[in-house]
Amino acid sequence: MRLTVLGTGTSFGVPQVGCSCTVCRSPDPRDRRTRTAALVESKGVTLLIDTPPELRLQLLETAVTRVDAVLYTHDHADHTSGIDDLRVFSIRQGEPLPVYGPGETMASLRETYRYIFDDEVTVPEGTSKPRLSLNSLSAGIAQRIAGIEVLPIGFDHGYSTVYGYRIGEIAYVTDVKSVTADAIAALRGVRYLVLSALWWRPHPTHQSIPEAVAVAAAIGAERTYLTHLSHETGHADLLERLPYGVEPAYDGMVMEVIE
Repeated sequence: MRLTVLGTGTSFGVPQVGCSCTVCRSPDPRDRRTRTAALVESKGVTLLIDTPPELRLQLLETAVTRVDAVLYTHDHADHTSGIDDLRVFSIRQGEPLPVYGPGETMASLRETYRYIFDDEVTVPEGTSKPRLSLNSLSAGIAQRIAGIEVLPIGFDHGYSTVYGYRIGEIAYVTDVKSVTADAIAALRGVRYLVLSALWWRPHPTHQSIPEAVAVAAAIGAERTYLTHLSHETGHADLLERLPYGVEPAYDGMVMEVIE
């Protein structure tokens, strides 16, 4: 099984438009952070987690040619607004591409992207739109998606719920504010954990870096990689300050687990 971290930046991305801070001007390629997304590949199946604004560029960078299903964490724009880039897969594969996530996220996608999901919205002959099928998941109930067992786990995102996903010994958890004891129990035993951490200070809807480090210690993964990082945290500096077993992720990072 392979997990590729496509993007690791907060909703502003890094560099942030109009900013001249040290991180935004950094020559270190690990400090260039597109909006968060990931790929999970196992036994010839590819699952995409979220569709951020830079999705097309991320998929070109990683030479992706097929996606079998999409897992959405929640409906915020930095995780969904690249949805039209799924069009190439439904066209190439000749059938609707299944997308999964919380029920409220599926409802929000249907409303926000009406041109995709309303069959009464047709496109002129010779043009196209994505063909997607919406599927709701329930937190805590594992489901086989394209032949791969996926466990959705619910987390508090301040004013809403976000889903993280455990797939075997890998877990991907972004945009969380707090993590319950039940969620920690569901994540124990993972080897690689991708976990969001915005910056060092508190935030009303996201974990800070110290909060994420504490959660990582409670879960006890072999390695924890922090994502959804802001321009307040440069990669090299953060790497030096984090405890053993926790490090910042970077765009294009790959984790391999022998199945």
